[in-house]
Amino acid sequence: MAQSEFNLDHEISWFVLPSYWAKIIVGLISCMCFANSYDGDFVFDDSEAIINNKDLRAETPLGDLWHHDFWGGKLSSNTSHKSYRPLTVLTFRINYLFAGGFHPVGFHVINIILHCAISVLMVDVFSILLGGLQYSSKGRRLNLAPKASLLAASLFAVHPVHTECVAGIVGRADLLCALFFLLSFLGYCKAFRENKEGNHFSILWVLASVLLGAIAMLCKEQGITVLGLNAVFDALVINKLNILELIQKVLHTDKSLENVGLFKKGLLFRITLLLSGGATMLCMRWRIMGTGPPAFTEVDNPASFADSLFVRAINYNYYYSLNAWLLLCPWWLCFDWSMGCIPLIKSVSDWRIIALAALWFCLIALICQALCSQDSHKRRILTLGLGFLIIPFLPASNLFFRVGFVVAERVIYLPSIGYCMLLTYGFSLLSKQAKKKKMLAAAVLGILLINVLRCVIRSNQWRSEEQLFRSALSVCPLNAKVHYNVGKNLADKGNQTAAIKYYREAVRLNPKYVHAMNNLGNILKERNELQEAEGLLSLAVQIQPDFAAAWMNLGIVQNSLRRFEEAEQSYWTAIKHRKKYPDCYYNLGRLYADLNRHIDALNAWRNATVLKPEHSLAWNNMIILLDNTGNLAQAEAVGREALELIPNDHSLMFSLANVLGKSQKYKESEALFLKAIKANPNAASYHGNLAVLYHRWGNLDLAKKHYEVSLKLDPAAPGTKENYSLLKRKLEQLQKKGNV
Repeated sequence: MAQSEFNLDHEISWFVLPSYWAKIIVGLISCMCFANSYDGDFVFDDSEAIINNKDLRAETPLGDLWHHDFWGGKLSSNTSHKSYRPLTVLTFRINYLFAGGFHPVGFHVINIILHCAISVLMVDVFSILLGGLQYSSKGRRLNLAPKASLLAASLFAVHPVHTECVAGIVGRADLLCALFFLLSFLGYCKAFRENKEGNHFSILWVLASVLLGAIAMLCKEQGITVLGLNAVFDALVINKLNILELIQKVLHTDKSLENVGLFKKGLLFRITLLLSGGATMLCMRWRIMGTGPPAFTEVDNPASFADSLFVRAINYNYYYSLNAWLLLCPWWLCFDWSMGCIPLIKSVSDWRIIALAALWFCLIALICQALCSQDSHKRRILTLGLGFLIIPFLPASNLFFRVGFVVAERVIYLPSIGYCMLLTYGFSLLSKQAKKKKMLAAAVLGILLINVLRCVIRSNQWRSEEQLFRSALSVCPLNAKVHYNVGKNLADKGNQTAAIKYYREAVRLNPKYVHAMNNLGNILKERNELQEAEGLLSLAVQIQPDFAAAWMNLGIVQNSLRRFEEAEQSYWTAIKHRKKYPDCYYNLGRLYADLNRHIDALNAWRNATVLKPEHSLAWNNMIILLDNTGNLAQAEAVGREALELIPNDHSLMFSLANVLGKSQKYKESEALFLKAIKANPNAASYHGNLAVLYHRWGNLDLAKKHYEVSLKLDPAAPGTKENYSLLKRKLEQLQKKGNV
């Protein structure tokens, strides 16, 4: 005998509010959770995706966005990660344009607004998922679960696992994808506005839903999964398909399949449209990629490189259980879970196997209930909940292709919809059994408040790299990348001693971490600990022979050790692996200058300025070398060329002013000296050389004034004391002649 269905809303002890008030409240609490991240910095991946991404700049043609990956690299390159998200990059570009540069506030505000909009949309989405799809005689959709949809949307809005997507600007890809994902789902629902049974439906709305799914995919790859969810929704809600009954009929080769609704109400036609749309998207996506799938390294996803199929399978399932735990208990959050953060499970004796067993026990129990329950309402909610939990997660599951991470909080933004739906349904079951319903409602309210507090704390940690990286030390102490990033942040702030400690720990945790070796070698080089620096850099290029930056830094160390031939070879190896490497050409020029190979030095610096026209150091070195070798006319020409490209560079003004002074172009030289001093008034050499100019020119009072300023700024300024003494003697002689 069939169990009687119960109304989900009747069993929930929660607030009943009009739809517009429910949306306002959800919008406000979602904003409150992440509002304190509005004035945060660019952190972690923001540097590569935004600051160093040339696709954001006006000089890059808009058409390039359709041929580049998320990070601004060419999709056809073998080194590309193949993250194709042109619409997300376009929004970054618009942000950059309106902000007039890289000002993070505007970027953060848009992310917060997007999450608020998505949370508000979730009220409508959950009302359909939990209450069903019904329209009034006037064509307005009815909300049959106002309490349940408000609770589920509130749980979604304040979930701490969303912090990475909202407070991290790169998370906009997930937010935009989720926005168009939900619009695609709601658009699909509108196709049945005239007839909820599906006998009559709007092909235009079905096609619009496919188009919105394509837009979601152009924001992030997960977006394509909405087509699968639309198909599941159509089968379960519109066609009221009983999956267990269908399976039984298929297994028994029953000729009455049409009785279960598979061929009725246009279901197959609509699914064909969805499949065709999805296949077209995938074909276009693969064609745009140009080459095969992206190439990741073992440190990105160690389980996928395991030789044993058993080890791969067991670790993939452990990763799934960790994602489930982050949804259940989002207290331990980390910006990166790779590089030893989660050691591989290599045998069944590992106690972590319990997590896998628990995950699959829960999933199998839910699947059995979803398939076997006599209550169609329960079947629908559980199946849709599992669908929203699992289907959007599939691209990150390693089942179809290798992904470049172990666990990533951002990829469970969409799956959390299914989690919130299942949690709300569980709360309704508890409410049905509980005698003290108000106490249960208070407990749920307490969970919401705790989550709000956790969101505020976590979004505050995302405001700066120092807080973000340090917060990860307690969560993933075995993660070499965490220690590397803490060290890099300290080094950028000038705290080299502390940075060395973290870099050493990163190398200890991952002896093949070449980037940590390179950065540690750089610091040791600056501290004149050249032998250890050379050892680290040599090991780095041995591990990764195409690591151009390490080759260049090794060349600098070898140059300092006066092993010039080896240094030259290292520089050319770096250039071999990175053709356009202006900094390497600059250092190669310095090597040639030390060896008095002046023409080679000038050619190397010229290459640096061709590759990077704003390379001030290379321009300066060319001017100084030409000046020192007596080629004043050529030095002047190079100086003028440099200032045309970098008109506000005071060091170039200074170098050219010196050349003009030697060429007796005193007036022009004076103007450039004064302009350089205005830009950098505390440079003792600027005042000292201007004084020399006045001394030569015969403006002795002005010479005396600037000699004194120079000595005040730097009492040990080389040559200035002697020149000042000569000037004073000359002034004394002139004074004696005047008295006579």
